[in-house]
Amino acid sequence: MKLLEKAFPVSEQLWEKAQRLIPAGTQTLSKGPDQFVRGITPKYLKRGAGSHVWDVDGNEYIDYPLALGPILLGYDYAPVTEAVVKQIKEGTTFTLMHPLEVEVAELLASIIPCAEMVRFGKNGADVTSAAVKVARAYTGREHIAYCGYHGCQDWYAVTTPRNKGIPKAFKDYMHPFEYNRIESLEKVFAENPGKIACVIMEVPGTDPAIDPATGKNFLQLVKDIAHKNGAVFVLDEIVTGFRYSIGGAQQYYNVTPDLACFGKGMSNGFAISAIVGKREFMNELNEVFFSMTYSGDTVGLAAAKATIEELLNKPVIEHIWEMGEKLHKGINDFATSEGVNFKIFGKPPRGGISVKNAKGEDDLLLKSVFMQETVKRGILYGGPVFINYSHSLEDIEKTIKASCEAIEVLKGAIESGDPAGVLEGEPVGVVFRQRN
Repeated sequence: MKLLEKAFPVSEQLWEKAQRLIPAGTQTLSKGPDQFVRGITPKYLKRGAGSHVWDVDGNEYIDYPLALGPILLGYDYAPVTEAVVKQIKEGTTFTLMHPLEVEVAELLASIIPCAEMVRFGKNGADVTSAAVKVARAYTGREHIAYCGYHGCQDWYAVTTPRNKGIPKAFKDYMHPFEYNRIESLEKVFAENPGKIACVIMEVPGTDPAIDPATGKNFLQLVKDIAHKNGAVFVLDEIVTGFRYSIGGAQQYYNVTPDLACFGKGMSNGFAISAIVGKREFMNELNEVFFSMTYSGDTVGLAAAKATIEELLNKPVIEHIWEMGEKLHKGINDFATSEGVNFKIFGKPPRGGISVKNAKGEDDLLLKSVFMQETVKRGILYGGPVFINYSHSLEDIEKTIKASCEAIEVLKGAIESGDPAGVLEGEPVGVVFRQRN
């Protein structure tokens, strides 16, 4: 397979300016240069079409991070683009409310199991924070049990290494528990009786474990324990929403939360998010302060309406599962045959890359070798591996071929005893996100 040139002069010029003008050089940490193999990967993308993107130096790639997940249908997907352009001409924000607020709320209520009422934000952190405030208002309690990643707002960010500027006392209210270890949540409640307002959690790539005694899955057990202890159960579906099924992971796993948070895929890349839930909890938003100038922005709402209508009328979910299964199987089977401890893990429409060393530990250096060799072959991987509706069978086959060639290089690097010597750029940096 032909390798791309490694020089990115326009990217480098932009990065040089960015470091002087923009703190951290980037608006989104997970898109920063240290999350890719520097020197081998471009720093700036200019345009996208379908499942492909082009960098500012004109190189083309098949894209799998998909802007960290929002590009569910494809870049410049015609029905969404047309709806947005039409709405922009009519107006993007107004003095009074807009009908799209009601129309999109009706759509969400019709497809998401727990959605009796809906409010909109712009980012995932907006609505996860709203859910926490609602739970605190409803219960009169202040402490939070959490599992996974929930955004940059103070209540959660205090638990991360990037907690500078946040009162340390906030951490006293936060209590982590581990996915698929129900005893870790039981311990939180036992140590904080009558204090936990809500349990908020993501669903990672791993399926919830089934309890042999009750036949219930981990999500059901979490919900049961939350309710038993008077707490609200919040499911963070920013990533899983509109990917696992049209109604999210809650529909896929048949567990209805009290509140849920959606974003990313609901608008194919336009900025909008939603907190949805049962009426008795959502009614707290009549008094809880959750109000923003752009939460009724018609561009995001128009994009969400067009995206959801595509989901209802096209085999989007079936396609991303089918293509994801082909991708995972094709690459993983080859890695196994080569004796390389490499895996695309997770669910077919939403996975990740794991490369383990001789000790059985995830190894970022080895992962960097793989990412170096794939990006040189026109495949853009990152932290997540997402599939969208525009990924074609040809895309998947090309990606499998490039990934298998990269695994062969990776195998040689491991056998050489000096994988760092194979790396032509700087390795991928540590992602700070907590994984419970």
